[in-house]
Amino acid sequence: MTKDIKKVVLAYSGGLDTSVIISWLKENYNNCEVIAVSGDVGQGTELDGLEEKALKTGASKLYIEDLTEEFVQDYIFPTVQAGAVYENQYLLGTSFARPIIAKRIAEIAIKEGADAICHGCTGKGNDQVRFELAIKAFAPDMKIIAPWRIWDIKSREDEINYAESHNIPLKISRETNYSKDKNIWHLSHEGLDLEDPANEPKYEDPNFLEMGVSPMMAPDKPTYVTIHFEKGVPTAIDGVTMNGKQLVEKLNKIGGANGIGIIDLVENRLVGMKSRGVYETPGGTIIYKAHEILETITLDKETARVKQYLSIKFADIVYNGQWFTPLREAMSAFFTETQKTVTGDVKLKLYKGNIINAGVTSPYTLYDEEVATFDEDNVYNQSDSAGFINLFGLPIQVKAKLDKKRENN
Repeated sequence: MTKDIKKVVLAYSGGLDTSVIISWLKENYNNCEVIAVSGDVGQGTELDGLEEKALKTGASKLYIEDLTEEFVQDYIFPTVQAGAVYENQYLLGTSFARPIIAKRIAEIAIKEGADAICHGCTGKGNDQVRFELAIKAFAPDMKIIAPWRIWDIKSREDEINYAESHNIPLKISRETNYSKDKNIWHLSHEGLDLEDPANEPKYEDPNFLEMGVSPMMAPDKPTYVTIHFEKGVPTAIDGVTMNGKQLVEKLNKIGGANGIGIIDLVENRLVGMKSRGVYETPGGTIIYKAHEILETITLDKETARVKQYLSIKFADIVYNGQWFTPLREAMSAFFTETQKTVTGDVKLKLYKGNIINAGVTSPYTLYDEEVATFDEDNVYNQSDSAGFINLFGLPIQVKAKLDKKRENN
């Protein structure tokens, strides 16, 4: 019952959806109190002036929660350790940002004695699931209001009309109204001309890419960078130790300048439809590649194989918003165990969107040059391979003999 809703905590970004929602909540829930909460996961300047805007549009207060370092250490890096990539390309930038924000919103809603939590996710998207699964984990009895599923507004054009009629200030225009999501890890672009997969993204448009340049506009000279890992977690760049936030920000600058980490993807959403987006993940793409290279010399074959196919499931779990589940926790425990020896340095050459392996070392390397050499050695008896092949090929040999015997009969 709407009359029972007197205080609502709103997941607030200051963008089109949430700017409109404050007024809409007050109109439709008896002028209820609206408390806005913004989770800072590295949006940068998007948070500038947010408090003034929230209060001006009807919120009673605004929480801005600095979650960036926790986001990097407890959500991003465990996903890197898992090697989880959704549908071979997407580095899960929006996916793992939602649980940490929703968790903090639920905590504030309980603290404030709120009657409901509201979010601005559409009924077509994945984020509604990610937000609400996290809320269910930390505030299982809290009512959830999702305006896009119940209001009369049917499009972003309708939202702009509503905002203009209610004197709600907007940073966007009708012509540049890409749907974007930004955090320290990535920036996504959806909507407008991108909705047709036949259209090439406007990479050379100076108003399109924000975290870097297109590969064609990158320098003609390669950039070298060395990343140090401790147990699968990146901790230093070119010998300089940094915290997670500093490291990702530094690699974003280096990668962005060299046109690294731009993908154009038609992905399968959780709700069943395909959607097309362009993602910028410059620093993250470098970290993933470096981590992958380091694992080639520090993981044994069978562990690497099992980890490889479990990483696909882990990516699905993260994408589907199931971060706060027993399965995710159990799988993270497995991946953490595999990372005990993933320590070392990876040198990369960045050139016009490409990441090239320029050398890898580790105190736990499993690569033995004396065993692998094509030159003479004293540790490998090549005649041993004959017996191995006889046993390994025995099923093939037996089948061939029996097939031949049956044919002759």
